[in-house]
Amino acid sequence: MLCEAYLDLRYLLNRGYRKGYALEFVANHYRLSREERHLLARCVFSDEWIAEVQGKLLKPEELRDRVLAIDGFNVLITLESILEGKAVLCEDGLVRDLKYQGKYRLNEGTERVIEDVAESLARLGVSKAIFFYGSAVPRSGVVRKLTEKILEREGVPGEVRLVRSPDFELKKFETVATADVGIISRVPAVFDLAAYAGRPPRGGVKPLVEILRKAQQSRIEKTSV
Repeated sequence: MLCEAYLDLRYLLNRGYRKGYALEFVANHYRLSREERHLLARCVFSDEWIAEVQGKLLKPEELRDRVLAIDGFNVLITLESILEGKAVLCEDGLVRDLKYQGKYRLNEGTERVIEDVAESLARLGVSKAIFFYGSAVPRSGVVRKLTEKILEREGVPGEVRLVRSPDFELKKFETVATADVGIISRVPAVFDLAAYAGRPPRGGVKPLVEILRKAQQSRIEKTSV
């Protein structure tokens, strides 16, 4: 049923239906599981949106000498998901996590993940990296200090800001590292920093099309028994 639900959702999105309403209708009709609903919500988009994002998405070599504003917790959560094998390459070309995680939680792997990001920024040659972390997130001050320390150690020019609304601040910049749809729609250029930092062999990302193919194959095998 997942493949049929995907096709119906795409049909509705391409005809201008709002995603929330379209997804609710399709998910209820096909009685999708919580995980299946979450997958479609995160990864399925209209042709118009896909074309818009593809026009904004930068290649690694295009980052040199740019100022990069970074959606801090979004990037950390996504990168952790990649390393855990819980991330998906969505239709618009961005990698997103499939965790049911609202706010970021500091953990024993946080420092290593920030190091991966900083090392990637050094390779990319950005002129400045500006991290934005939500001040309302528990222990965000600890993450800020950790990020500052690692950036200095890796020789990456940058700064780390704790703000009430990272989304609001990020929309002021030309180039942003995020997978957040609301931010992407308002900025000229986007870079998938988490995907770059977690590229193989470090992490694993499943393309949405592969998940759909396996779901269809599984259904065929069950009906043929």
